[in-house]
Amino acid sequence: MNEVLEHPFKPIVFSDTQTLILGSFPSIQSFEKNFYYAHPRNQFWKILEDMTGYPVNNRDQKIWLLKECKFGLWDMIKGCSRENSLDSSLENEEVNDLATFLEEHSSISKLAFTGKKSEALFKTHFPHLDIETVYLPSPSAAYAKMSFEKKVYEYKKQLGYV
Repeated sequence: MNEVLEHPFKPIVFSDTQTLILGSFPSIQSFEKNFYYAHPRNQFWKILEDMTGYPVNNRDQKIWLLKECKFGLWDMIKGCSRENSLDSSLENEEVNDLATFLEEHSSISKLAFTGKKSEALFKTHFPHLDIETVYLPSPSAAYAKMSFEKKVYEYKKQLGYV
């Protein structure tokens, strides 16, 4: 049995955040780099860069993009055990208290899930929450059946950029 890992960093949220983008749990590379979507092949930041036209060359630019676009970032899982960076290896998940978080951040009016795992956890644990939700294709390089261009289009559509 693998050890239980605690989520290594805080949510990125601002006083005027409108859309909270929720992943499942950080990859091993994200743990090492102490930042969201840090796996070198993960397309998340490149998708947002293409979508908004804002550069994402370093952590400060990424945070600026989130603030400028009124996006927040967090993950559904507070702690779990895992074999590797794939969502399919996550076990013994303890979910974050999303209901309390949303009460504390009342400007958030939409949740966007970056994959099936985060969306399924929300539907299982928070079906009572009355908030708009959208599904974003996984930015993981492991999700290769959708082209990068199609992912950018879906993000634009679901996040109101079309």
